[in-house]
Amino acid sequence: MSYRPSELRLQREAARHRASRRSTLIAVGSTLLIGIVLTVGITGAPGFDRVRQSFFSAHYARTSFPHVLSGLWLNLRVMVIAEIFVLIFGLLIALARTSKSPVLYPVRLLATFYTDTFRGLPLLLVLYLVGFGVAGLQISWIPNSAVILGTISLILTYTAYVAEVIRAGIEAVNPAQRMAARALGLSQVQTQLHVVLPQALRKVTPPLLNDLVSLQKDSGLISVLGAIDAIRAAGIETAQSFNFTPYVVAGALFVLLTIPLTRFTDWLTRKQDRARVQQGQW
Repeated sequence: MSYRPSELRLQREAARHRASRRSTLIAVGSTLLIGIVLTVGITGAPGFDRVRQSFFSAHYARTSFPHVLSGLWLNLRVMVIAEIFVLIFGLLIALARTSKSPVLYPVRLLATFYTDTFRGLPLLLVLYLVGFGVAGLQISWIPNSAVILGTISLILTYTAYVAEVIRAGIEAVNPAQRMAARALGLSQVQTQLHVVLPQALRKVTPPLLNDLVSLQKDSGLISVLGAIDAIRAAGIETAQSFNFTPYVVAGALFVLLTIPLTRFTDWLTRKQDRARVQQGQW
């Protein structure tokens, strides 16, 4: 005998479908209304034609695109190298800050001073201090490349943020997990590596990805040191044409670069939220 849903269930599903269609129509209508208002307001502004020619010129977008795209390749390389070192150093500093050993107290003190300092300093100031200050020392074995010094500045700043995110994840692990692992005969190091860290990193993956998204965008700030990245390439094109469209092209490329990781972060956050609901943690 085939299953036949009850009349009450059919009514509930029909009501749910009607509510869903109504919500969709309202969302589409409000979006179109706001879009029309914005379009009329912007295009009706007295200086709209001048702004369109200065910032959204198709001609200058085509001519500047190859140079800006070539500069973006430098941003990609800086971003990948910086992300690798940020994750490694951030993990080490987080482990140092959460260590309970009295012998490592000086290390904890130094790690705390580091995170407090570089979380408080603006990234632009760190770029100036490292990019111009270190190069000004004129020490032969220290590289004076703007790209290398800019990458070091990014690593110094974002390591402090990532270390605090990982530390929060480590401290969020229930102490009972550590006691259970030690009761099973695991050493302190084994407990940290095999029990605490896997749970901590799983908890803080979304905020870590958000920091990496910010790092992707801030990689464009190395242009202040003279590196020919996407922003600097756009500036050179603007200086030659007196048109700001190359900056819009660079901005669009950075947005396209960050969208995949942003969407992945949102998807991972929703997945973890659903898992917590199913496990009864909420």
